[in-house]
Amino acid sequence: MESIREIYRIGVGPSSSHTMGPQKAAQLYLSKHRNASSFYVTLYGSLAATGRGHMTDKAIEEVLRPVAPVTIDWQPDIFLPFHPNGMKFSGKDISGGDLEEWVVYSVGGGALSEGENDSLRQDDVYDLNTLTDILRWCERYGRSYWEYVDEREGSDIWDYLLEVWRTMQESVERGLNHEGVLPGPLNLPRKASTYFVKASGYKPSLQSRGLVYAYALAVSEENASGGTIVTAPTCGACGVVPAVLYHLSRNHHFSDLRIVHALATAGIFGNIVKRNASISGAEVGCQGEVGVACAMASAAACQLFGGSPAQIEYSAEMGLEHHLGMTCDPVCGLVQIPCIERNAFAATRALDAQLYATFSDGKHRVSFDRVVNVMKQTGHDIPSLYKETSEGGLAKDYSQDS
Repeated sequence: MESIREIYRIGVGPSSSHTMGPQKAAQLYLSKHRNASSFYVTLYGSLAATGRGHMTDKAIEEVLRPVAPVTIDWQPDIFLPFHPNGMKFSGKDISGGDLEEWVVYSVGGGALSEGENDSLRQDDVYDLNTLTDILRWCERYGRSYWEYVDEREGSDIWDYLLEVWRTMQESVERGLNHEGVLPGPLNLPRKASTYFVKASGYKPSLQSRGLVYAYALAVSEENASGGTIVTAPTCGACGVVPAVLYHLSRNHHFSDLRIVHALATAGIFGNIVKRNASISGAEVGCQGEVGVACAMASAAACQLFGGSPAQIEYSAEMGLEHHLGMTCDPVCGLVQIPCIERNAFAATRALDAQLYATFSDGKHRVSFDRVVNVMKQTGHDIPSLYKETSEGGLAKDYSQDS
């Protein structure tokens, strides 16, 4: 598996696959063709279907337009074979000759792939690629998941994760202080600040739940506004892990060191899914985004509360299992409805999974790896209209008067 740095990318929203990935692709293409007189970009499948709502065109134009004019061709009905988020770059040089064509895919979480023969793939850092094998390693050597990360990544990973944690905290706090309407035609008002104020007035038993809602809303609303966030594992699911960890750091006083150890553990679980299935809503639906984020947050919380490696695995398994089949049907192609609410619900579900697993001895029948395989197959079985095309589900025939 690759470094967990690939799971936690610091960047701007609203979408890792539809904004961050295409912008990175444009930067790579420009680096090889600075003598261009024009650019032509074709967007396929899900990228074309919801690209305007996700600001895909603006992300690409921001990079290429300062050098040469850009034409973007939208082809939502054409799905390239490797991945639903395909794009092709081409153009002319200053002498009128053709620039080389480049087909690339935005495969989730801001990552890019060239397909089967992928020169963009990062070198593997981890020698174990299933949670079963990693759990066996933990039990054999009496260590935890974060110690496996430390052994494989090296000590500099902790400075990076500390930067990730600081960025997550800042996104929560910015979101709590921002008010107004989110960008786009839905005219959706921000809710995080209101939820935070209301939660503060409740008794402790309800207050903690309301605060978790507020923290998740805060980050997700920042993402929807194009603010700086951390993919965990994607922009669309970026509110879940920060909400849980921010709540635990503030209300249970866990240190930054313990938080970054929990982030390392969460990263392992996200990495397993990315390696063996997908974290792309366009490929497997929202189960691969919010579902995986819930699993990551569940694992992190369980570790913080002293869970054993087996209990942590169980917690993450429940976080993902109970999101199986979740569709990706963003209204108007925006990362707002139902995405923002899903982040808030998944954050509290992560804490429920942690508590349930902590009450257990960690033994259970269905492994995390098994659920990952089921999620992959389920994602393949879900029709494309439910996978980030805004053609089905909640997005179908939606009007602002609905």
